[in-house]
Order: sequence, then C-alpha cells, then structure tokens
Amino acid sequence: MEAPTIEANGKSSPPATSEPPQIQVKETDGSTPLTIETHGDVVEGNRNTQNAQSPNEKKRKLTESEQQQDKAKQQEHQPRSKRRRQEERLQRNRKRGKTPPSAYSRRDVPVPETRRSPSPIRRTPSPDAPVRQRKRPGGGARINTANMEALRRRQEERDRQQQAEAEQVAHARGVHDVVRQHYNAVPERGREWRKTESKIKGLRSFNNWIKSSLIQKFSPSEDFLARHNDRDLAGSASVAPDEEKPLLIVDLGCGKGGDLGKWQQAPQPVELYVGLDPAEISLDQARERYMQMKNQRGRGRRGNLIFHAQFTPKDCFGESLADVPIIQRVGIDESVGPGGSMMSSRWGGGGFDVVVSMFTMHYAFENEVKTRQMLKNVAGLLKKGGRFIGVGPNSDVISAKVVEAHKKRKQKEEDVKKKATEEPEDGEVEDSTDVVEWGNSIYRVKFPGKTPEDGVFRPAFGWKYFYFMEEAVEEIPEYVVPWEAFRA
Repeated sequence: MEAPTIEANGKSSPPATSEPPQIQVKETDGSTPLTIETHGDVVEGNRNTQNAQSPNEKKRKLTESEQQQDKAKQQEHQPRSKRRRQEERLQRNRKRGKTPPSAYSRRDVPVPETRRSPSPIRRTPSPDAPVRQRKRPGGGARINTANMEALRRRQEERDRQQQAEAEQVAHARGVHDVVRQHYNAVPERGREWRKTESKIKGLRSFNNWIKSSLIQKFSPSEDFLARHNDRDLAGSASVAPDEEKPLLIVDLGCGKGGDLGKWQQAPQPVELYVGLDPAEISLDQARERYMQMKNQRGRGRRGNLIFHAQFTPKDCFGESLADVPIIQRVGIDESVGPGGSMMSSRWGGGGFDVVVSMFTMHYAFENEVKTRQMLKNVAGLLKKGGRFIGVGPNSDVISAKVVEAHKKRKQKEEDVKKKATEEPEDGEVEDSTDVVEWGNSIYRVKFPGKTPEDGVFRPAFGWKYFYFMEEAVEEIPEYVVPWEAFRA
C-alpha cells in the first residue's frame, strides 16, 4: 500500500490507519522549507503554517529553543571582542533608561501647511463702490467727457498747489536766488541796441557817467596822485604806464561786465580784475565781452595793456570770499571787519587796491548778518590804503518820497472824515493805507509793508521794496540803504 501525501496548508489530512506512520524530522534554517520523511516518501511543508500545532511540531520547537540556549552558552564561554562588549553595554543602558532622550522627540508635530489657490481672495464690493467698467484693449484712448473733465480739474488743482509751494520756497530762500534767476533771464541785446533803440538810453548814459567819474577820481592810489600833483587825469595821456604800480581790482556783483571798458580807461593801470556775481549766465556774457575787448585792441585809449580778468560765481554778501582761489592767492584777511580783533584792524592784511560794488550794495541790507558779512569781506580784501567804491539808490530821496506819500494819505483821511455821513457805495473798495508806491511808465517803486511816517528807517536793515525798471529790472526785491547808518 502506498504512503499518503501531507500538504503543508492543512487542506487535507492523512487517512486513518491502524499503525501510526514512522516520521523522521530534519531541522533546517528558517529560510528553507521543512522536510518530513516517512518510509521513503517526501512531504514538503512550511514553518509559518496557520494550522494547529501537532505534538511533533511542539517537540521540534522545543528542540530549537534548546539549541539556541546551547549556542548562547557556547558564546558566553568564547572571548568577546571589544566592539561586541560596547554594543551589549549600550543595549543594557538603553533598557535602563540612562541614555538622554532625543531632542527631536520633544519637538512639536509639524502642522501641515494648507494649500490655497494663488488667486486673490474675492471680496464682496461695498454698496457705495461704483461699478468697475471693463475696458477693451485700446479703450484708454476712448475716455468719456466726464472723465476728461475730472482729469482736467485734478490737474489744475495740482498746478495750483505746486505754484503755492514754489511761492513759499521763494519767500523762504531770501532775495539771493530771486535776484540770480532774474539777471540770468535778462537777454543781452548788444551795445548798438542800447545806444539807439533802448527806451532808457538816457538813463543808461547817466549811470555810466557816474561810475566812470568815480573810477577816474577815486581808483588811483595816494602815491600815484602825489606824483602827478593831483592834476586832472581824465584827459591826460602823459602817464607812463610802465613806471606805475598796477592796480588789483575786485568787483562785487560785476554782472555782465559792463564796467570792463571803464577800468581799461582808468588813470592808473590795472593788472588784475576779479569779477564776482551769483548769476552764472551773466558771468558767461562778461567773459565773452572781455574776450571781444581783448581781441579788438591790445591797448586802451591811454595806451594801457589789456589787464588779466577772472570771473567766479559767488554770493558776495551771504558768505565769506576766502574760498575763491584767485582771492586766496592775492590775499584776504578774515580777522578784520565786524567782530575782528582790534590789533588786526590796524593792519590791512588783504592784497587788493580797490573793491567796487556798483548798484549791488543794497542787496546786502536784507538783514544785519548779511550787511556785516559784506563789510567783513570788503575789509578783508583791501590792503592798507585801499579804496572801497560803492553806488546805490539815494536813501534821502526814498525817505522824502515816503514822507510825501504819508502826507497824501493823511489828507485823504481828513477828506473822508468831512464826508462821514456819506457811506461808500456798493462795490467800492478802500485803498490800503500800508502800501506806498510811486513811479511812472519807466520805473516804479513799491513798499509792500508799513513805512515810517517821518522817513527815518529804524532799524537800518530789512526795509524791502519792489523795484521795476523798463528793459532792465522786473519787480525784484531791493532794500533801503540808510546812508547815515551805513557810514556809522
């Protein structure tokens, strides 16, 4: 009779027999299947079976545990390596809880980031918000009339704000920048136009005659006048220029160089002319005039050589002139003038013979600080025996005009008192009593604020008026120069 076959999955069972079969078990490692021999027939099975364990299987497991214990005992008697001992010690310590806990175990569980759409969140529009109009490509060129009117009004409002801010800045920056911009904007019309077509050619000739007379009379040194016996040098041609010591000149506010020819005709020859002015464009025109004069003639009417000239943009009254290179080379003494020491004032430490200020000195009387700075610059530039020549509006005439204006105002007030019962008609506006103004079609002087009724300007600084001159000056601020206060 053939022996039955036993399947490892337990789906079939051996048939019942009177004699139990003789089974021999061979143990192998865990990775190979279990082999069971019964009378020469082979049955294959697996350790990890799901059927109930038979007594033979229990015996087999018991045999395995005994083998492991024997193996462990054999390993205990065998010498262990150092690395093995360290691993065992680490395992024992880990079981006892001696190792420090991991830092990562104390951290919070990371919160997963919620993914959202990159599109902006849609908000419900407020009920007052206007409906947004959709535009087609190129629809910006088809703006309706209402939008155009709104844009125009906003632009006008911005322009008014910018103009108001510009006026505030102009008022805060003082007279220096206003005067500089004005004279930079005045065009150069040429000498022929000034002599023939100008409306104020008579006034120009009068002013030039005044300046020429001052240069002829007061520019020569005392030694020069003593050698020539104080004779009239205006038409003399007997002066030997090579034997005379030439002059060094500084012109404060030279403008377009209108006085270059007058200095060329000076009795005492001029070696150096330094022109200072805050208006850069005016200085460019002065350089051009100097080059024309230099190219046309090498000598003046008296036979004088054309002097060397330099032009530098500079505020002559609001700051020191010690930083101008040509002035540093010639010489300036900053210790003299208002606020200087008494010992230094006895000696002229400057290097220039003459300092002139032709129709510019009144700009320094904006305040006392500028006036003192102007006098300090003049005193520091002049050498011992030097001369200062200045031209400005006559303060006596201005005082007389102010007194006359106040008399007319008082007379008008008395006439109004006589007609006190008569009320002003609708729309009639009374004249301002603070404004004093006089002039004609050629010139105009206007005081915007209060003026002294007696015509005495106290204090001596800050008495501003606006001056207009046809073809020359366009309503720029100037200041009264009280002559007695200036002399003091």
